Amino acid sequence: MLIREEGMLSAADSFWIFSFHSQHCLLFFNKTMEDVSPDTETPLVGPSLLERRVRQRNPKVVVREVFLAGFDMNEDSTPSPHQHLNDTVGANLTNEPEFTVELMGRQLGKDSFAISVAAAVTFLAGAYQISMAVFRLGFVSVYLSAPMLDGFATGASFTILTVQAKYLLGLKIPRHQGYGTVVVTWINIFANIHKTNLCDLITSATCIIILVVGKEIQERYKDRLKIPLPTELVVMAGATLASHFGEFNTQYHSSVSGHIPTGFIPPQVPVFSMMSRVVLDAIPVAVISLAFTVSLSEMFAKKHGYTVRPNQEIVAIGLCNVVPSFFHCFTTSAALAKTMVKDSTGCQTQVSSLISALVVLLVLLFFAPYFQALQKCVLACIIIVSLQGALRKFRDVPAKWRASRTDAIVWLVAMSTTALISVELGLLVGMVFSMSCIIYETQNPKVSLLGRVSDTNLYEDIEEYKNLTAPGWVKIFRFQAPLYYANKNAFLRSLYKAVGVEPFLELTKRKKAEKKDKKQAMTNGEKPNFDVFVGVGKKELEFHTIVLDCSAIPFIDSTGMATFTALVKEYKEISVSVLLACCNTSVIDALQKGEFFGRNNKDTSSLLFYTVHAAVLHANRAAEVSKAEDSVV
Repeated sequence: MLIREEGMLSAADSFWIFSFHSQHCLLFFNKTMEDVSPDTETPLVGPSLLERRVRQRNPKVVVREVFLAGFDMNEDSTPSPHQHLNDTVGANLTNEPEFTVELMGRQLGKDSFAISVAAAVTFLAGAYQISMAVFRLGFVSVYLSAPMLDGFATGASFTILTVQAKYLLGLKIPRHQGYGTVVVTWINIFANIHKTNLCDLITSATCIIILVVGKEIQERYKDRLKIPLPTELVVMAGATLASHFGEFNTQYHSSVSGHIPTGFIPPQVPVFSMMSRVVLDAIPVAVISLAFTVSLSEMFAKKHGYTVRPNQEIVAIGLCNVVPSFFHCFTTSAALAKTMVKDSTGCQTQVSSLISALVVLLVLLFFAPYFQALQKCVLACIIIVSLQGALRKFRDVPAKWRASRTDAIVWLVAMSTTALISVELGLLVGMVFSMSCIIYETQNPKVSLLGRVSDTNLYEDIEEYKNLTAPGWVKIFRFQAPLYYANKNAFLRSLYKAVGVEPFLELTKRKKAEKKDKKQAMTNGEKPNFDVFVGVGKKELEFHTIVLDCSAIPFIDSTGMATFTALVKEYKEISVSVLLACCNTSVIDALQKGEFFGRNNKDTSSLLFYTVHAAVLHANRAAEVSKAEDSVV
């Protein structure tokens, strides 16, 4: 999986890079999969022990399978760790045959085996995506929130930057596998900083300055430029010429790309026997590429005024993975950087991609060998500078915090988990934490008591607005969240706290007072009058009605309906009425199906009102009628 800025490489880019791989070229090999440099003091062990160690360290899928197959992951060494050492100490290891693995009746070297693993992952990712489209699972992408995706992309970009940092300094340090790659890598870099290759350092500084200046010019004068500036191509060509004529590899021991064969290898069916080992690893790759594709599609659809069908996008990206897997390609997805460049230059059709593919084809067939003197630090500079779009999002954190603290926290959690622990765990933690924040918001929503705007029929939050008048003997309560099983208790707690009366405790208090007065009367030889006791308890309350403003409740489930029913019953026992106002149709339908309004909805007119003001007027009229009846009695 190749991440370029906040997106991924397009199919053309993936085909270009993997075509280089097809002839055992290491130009981009160390840029796309994490190689392991075993400690020279570690003794050789059997494959079973190696497999246990690798799985405990949780490496990426390609490097894991390559390492388990027995290949040497040290990019600077030629012998494999599973080749038998010669008995003679001064034996020449370079004369030994290349270590190969038999797969589908063919002997594969290290690069060819890595291609087979990646092609299997690509095929499975495409198959997963097509299956998601068949089962209409396009809605799943909505659970990948924008803050989580931005944080994940930034964290992944920082991880890529860390991996490439050693090439800027010309250091040859082992690449850490598993959790904490960023931390361990930077510790190793500072521990070996004294071994910096000055030639690579000077070249890296020069290339970064040129690339950054070129991008700034491109950004500032993009309206005047007819075509994008080929800064990367100029840097690669200039650095290659300088390295070739300056003999940087022999004179200054600078690491270069080496031999780059041209041409393509013929199409081949993915290795199905390998798929059983990578069946789980392809799932996050499929989900991530799908999320980026759908997100970018919706972003540009909103900009240009057209609609996007997620399931159709899933089919398209799935086919873009299944078909290229027969041509030795990486998993592909939408590329934000390239899409924005093409959008800014006025591209509207796929003809632009066809032209880009033709240019890449010329490089593959004719010009690739001319780049064998290119230093690896130059490639690292191009990758690092291309990440500046994602890394600039650090500047947006204060604005995110001011706009929404929840979104800012989600971004920080996803970014830090991805960068400091691992990419896969960052995606998982980001998704779970983002959804947990939504659940927390529904379980702890804003609640308020409402007051009347003077001389109007409008009611608003007393704490948010000034000059509001609370209606006498009526409490108006607003709950701004759906009422369902997870936040039922939060709803009851907030209601009891707002009105100041919990019916069960109030009823218990009255019963204790009644029992005490009865006992006192019996002690004095008097006959207790229970009606007086009840009347006294009723006058202690400051209200006779609770109006529930349901305008901010989008839906309720059976638990919510049962909560409403219990509230009406419990408050009725202490002579307090509970009325509903401003319910939407889904809430009304749920209440009617649960017979909240009685059989045949006979109590609808006395419990349900279209406005809060209508409920308040009804409550006051009912209280006056009840008071008149009590006076007559």
